[in-house]
Amino acid sequence: MQIKNIPNYNSLDEAVKAVFSENVKIVSKSSISGGDINRAYALSLSNGETVFMKANSIKNASFFTAEALGLFALSSVGVIGVPKILCTGIGKNDGISFLLLEMLKAGTRRKKDYWELLGHELASLHKAGCSVFADDKKYGFLSDNYIGMSPQKNTPCTSWIEFYSENRLKVQFKRAESYFDAPDLKRIQSLLDNLDRLLIEPEYPSLLHGDLWSGNVITGNDGKAWIIDPAVYVGHREVDLAMTELFGGFPCGFYASYNETAPIENGYDTRRELYNLYQLLNHLNMFGGSYLSSVLRILRTFT
Repeated sequence: MQIKNIPNYNSLDEAVKAVFSENVKIVSKSSISGGDINRAYALSLSNGETVFMKANSIKNASFFTAEALGLFALSSVGVIGVPKILCTGIGKNDGISFLLLEMLKAGTRRKKDYWELLGHELASLHKAGCSVFADDKKYGFLSDNYIGMSPQKNTPCTSWIEFYSENRLKVQFKRAESYFDAPDLKRIQSLLDNLDRLLIEPEYPSLLHGDLWSGNVITGNDGKAWIIDPAVYVGHREVDLAMTELFGGFPCGFYASYNETAPIENGYDTRRELYNLYQLLNHLNMFGGSYLSSVLRILRTFT
């Protein structure tokens, strides 16, 4: 499979003309609420269409090139819905970087088996071949990207446990170092030294969404669950499952359907804590000390 060269333009007007036609213009722009990191807008066009725009400062343009590549990777597998990518760009006159996506239709009804379908589709995504995305090695991604607004390191490795230690836990523990006292630092080192007996290598590498909580599941234009705002890489599928459970969990039908298509391995309930440790460390580093107790609880459970 060839990796798509996602179009990038030098202004918003140029982007609209290139994606649609030379005669199409932006008629109006209305703000959409919901995002914490980026601003979101509905752009009404002169041809009667509406597109979705995410915007940030020019210095954060890499947010959108990374997101577009992640969405492309997920959509290329062809088993799970994501919004269609139109382009990325920088509007120097407006002082913004942007990502244009297809607009979701308001009021689309969910399919009756919405969560069950998502369970089957996520399992199919995880079972699909994904070697093209890991640079000739098993785990990692074509480039670094972001988890929320934090940089996410994706240097490829042949071992999953090495990848998770080096590119996930060590990076976040280093950023959070000031939160830990001397005994906790010893526990951190002990955890990292013993990770190979706490985690397992996957049955097969999986393309992961990477940040799969309920806020990143939306109703698509086909009435099925689509996934957005990815932090994509190739890793152990248990990472995605663990994240679905971190903030309240998905409905039971989702997990039953997932397990029908790709049975979950024994011991997942224990490993789930170590995979969510990465997410909690990232929240600690982004949002502050309210997440420290959760991090310490997991750390002290395993050391």
